[in-house]
Amino acid sequence: SSGINAEWPLRPGSFKLYYTTLIQSNLSMAAFKPEKGAPVEEAPDHRIRITLTSRNLKSLEKVCTDLIHGAKAKELDVVGPVRLPNKNLKITTRKTPCGEGSKTWDRFEMKIHKRVIDLKSPSETVKQITSISIEPGVEVEVTIADS
Repeated sequence: SSGINAEWPLRPGSFKLYYTTLIQSNLSMAAFKPEKGAPVEEAPDHRIRITLTSRNLKSLEKVCTDLIHGAKAKELDVVGPVRLPNKNLKITTRKTPCGEGSKTWDRFEMKIHKRVIDLKSPSETVKQITSISIEPGVEVEVTIADS
């Protein structure tokens, strides 16, 4: 039956019949594209982990916010950025090249910052998101896992 049932207010139980036919027609049409009539095939969602590593904290945070804003603009599920502990690389060395003189030491330190962002989306969308301009000195590692 198509359209609204004209006898609906008069017959008891006709609303249930109308409602079930309306639901069935909507469900049968939901699996098809209206213009072609072919079944809708969505790309499978993947769990994607983006790992960002840098020595410069400001550039790392800028890339993180750019990635997250791009993902939220495409309405993806975003978890992060998760801030992992810093790696402190330390080197202590003598100042004098020959070893003579007063025993003075230089202490050098390099901090490596790391962030992890988890997304759930098709892989084509992640290519669009990660195509943003990435600051120099920021390493990006993308890992894709099937969900």
